[in-house]
Amino acid sequence: MSDAKVSKSAQILASVAGLLLIVLGLWGFLKHGASFDVQKRIWQHVVERPGGPMSFRFILQPVMAFLAALHDGIKDARTGRTPYLLRLFTRPRHLGENLSEALRATARIILLALGMDAIYQTVVLRTFYPGEMVVVALLLALLPYMLLRGPISRIARRWLAARNSSRAAGG
Repeated sequence: MSDAKVSKSAQILASVAGLLLIVLGLWGFLKHGASFDVQKRIWQHVVERPGGPMSFRFILQPVMAFLAALHDGIKDARTGRTPYLLRLFTRPRHLGENLSEALRATARIILLALGMDAIYQTVVLRTFYPGEMVVVALLLALLPYMLLRGPISRIARRWLAARNSSRAAGG
């Protein structure tokens, strides 16, 4: 997607989300480091969260990422673009552009994930782990989007081809 077709508000939202991810990630690294114990704590907290308070986030955010992937995957199928994840690996020169596109598509979801995790940490953990917020936001928002967009595009491409062939046959 060219930048001319992207709204100014989408660009600003993506910039804010990206900047927050970077700042919180660096803050978390500087505050807690990246030792094995820190990594173990992060994954332990991530595994414990789906069964605890505010667990609806673990459904809401991936569903929202799915809807964004559905929208963009269908658009990719209609325009004949290479499926998203395949494009990430086969066109490394455009990696920044493709990741920026994913960030624009999921910026609202990432900001929601960061906000909800800040509330969760304050209420439940009674402390603040900024790096952990980044991990949770990426796992619940960006990763599902990136994994689902390509398969959705492939399914939509097949569906559109079948629909067009049945129309051409007069059905």
